[in-house]
Amino acid sequence: METSLWRTLTQRRSVAVGLVILAVVGVAAVFAPLLAPYDPDAMSIRDRLTPPGADWWLGTDEFGRDTFSRLIYAGRVSLTVGLGVAALASLIGIALGLIGGFFRRLDPPVSRLIDAMMAFPDILLAIALVAALGGSLVNVILALAVVYAPRIARVVRASTLVIRELPYVEAARALGVSTPRVLVHHVLRNMVSPIIVQATFIFAYAMLAEAGLSFLGVGVDPATPTWGTMINAARQYVGTADWLILFPGIAITLCVLSLQIAGDGLRDALDPRISKEL
Repeated sequence: METSLWRTLTQRRSVAVGLVILAVVGVAAVFAPLLAPYDPDAMSIRDRLTPPGADWWLGTDEFGRDTFSRLIYAGRVSLTVGLGVAALASLIGIALGLIGGFFRRLDPPVSRLIDAMMAFPDILLAIALVAALGGSLVNVILALAVVYAPRIARVVRASTLVIRELPYVEAARALGVSTPRVLVHHVLRNMVSPIIVQATFIFAYAMLAEAGLSFLGVGVDPATPTWGTMINAARQYVGTADWLILFPGIAITLCVLSLQIAGDGLRDALDPRISKEL
């Protein structure tokens, strides 16, 4: 199964390229202290706004800080937020979806809660939550997890409504199997594939949202290098130091696009009908 899944993913060139890009970004983020040629916070006013060259591969910013080093360290923040949000949103969404889909009496209030949360634009709700909680890495992850949890909840609830009526679930309940065991072993395990695919997309959405929050100044600590804060600081140098906004923008685009492509390929690989056609 694992070999077949890997073969299905890698036989599509776009998915393979996306996975390679994600692997490169992940390795660079993990080994940032070893790969970064300079301290990302070290200033050198003498070298401020130096174009890309042999000494400064991607140039320097308005404080003389190395753009390449800051770009790598900013990737650690984005990947941490994306992974944390995907994991936490999945946990919250799975809990809400199972409760709403399996217990008939709880379905209406849970459904109304999900609809109410999805009625707000994602970025506005995220800004409101971060403003209420305070700007920090943990609070950004919590806020974005609340924002994107309804996406998982809707998928889980819809699948649970179908699975709970299947004969093997009714047989398990008739045999006296406990409700938690039925939920975990008979319901949840049969919807792992759509949850994984949805979590992949949420990973990308969270990275993009974190960059947007940092750009607006309501994300993590401004002293922490992030792609959003780098783009925000570079706005005033458009036309004179274009590399300051170019390279963070390319990094965000590549990561989000790669995750979307990988998620699309994963969906095709895990869907039996599509995988047979491929």
